[in-house]
Amino acid sequence: MAELSELLPVAAVRLDVRAADWRAAVRAAGGLMVATGACTDAYTEEMLDNVTENGPYIVVAPGFAFAHARPSPAVLHTGMSWVRLAEPVEFGHETNDPVDLVVALAARDSGAHTEAMAALARLLADPVTSAALREAATPEALHAVLAGTSGTAATPAPVEDTPAPVDEQPRSGHGLHKILTVCGNGVGTSLFLKNTLEQVLDRWGWSRYVTVEATDTISAKGKASEAVAILTSREIARTLGDVGVPVKVVEDFTSTAEADRVLRDTYAVDGMDDTDGA
Repeated sequence: MAELSELLPVAAVRLDVRAADWRAAVRAAGGLMVATGACTDAYTEEMLDNVTENGPYIVVAPGFAFAHARPSPAVLHTGMSWVRLAEPVEFGHETNDPVDLVVALAARDSGAHTEAMAALARLLADPVTSAALREAATPEALHAVLAGTSGTAATPAPVEDTPAPVDEQPRSGHGLHKILTVCGNGVGTSLFLKNTLEQVLDRWGWSRYVTVEATDTISAKGKASEAVAILTSREIARTLGDVGVPVKVVEDFTSTAEADRVLRDTYAVDGMDDTDGA
């Protein structure tokens, strides 16, 4: 699979861009992917339509929007862009506005970029690396941070109040407890949340009992009966409605502390993990 630094070339990075509103910010990110040959202008319009139709769920963390749409003929090859705004803009998100960083993804399919998304989620969740990325003086400096760290991941520290192992007889009967992370398209923001949940499950020692699957809203309704719970944004939760299993809202998809709280609530586990990589 492609490395994050390969999917996000220096030419697709712009810093201190001025945008009048969220649409202009997304257009700036889309324009960079067009310029680097990842997609056509039609894909930029699809990213805008995604927000119009599904709401500002792409604002996955405070100040950070991950713009994307479904794989389509407008995508020429999988690629990304990075736009740091000179002044933040409002996307309409209840808790994570205003946004000063827009990262965009054009994906040819739902699988080729999975590792790169996991790497990006880890980098943005790490306060030191996130600060280095946000404060990079030039596109070359930012790319050097990505190239130097995207292939590595710190081993999660163990949690002192690690919960007891989960019951090995899941409600789905599929051999593992399943949690679904859901976004509008199943190729972007849901992967951020999946990675964050997996970090917490690793810390707990629960990875052998619980699997996390990233999916889209349509597929989630069909897969809900297999799951212990669905974790998603407030906007997507409203779209899903009642699917027969708990639907839990996560505001910051890169926060291990919030993921820890939601998982503890899902499994009625006492205690809190005060360690937050966000």
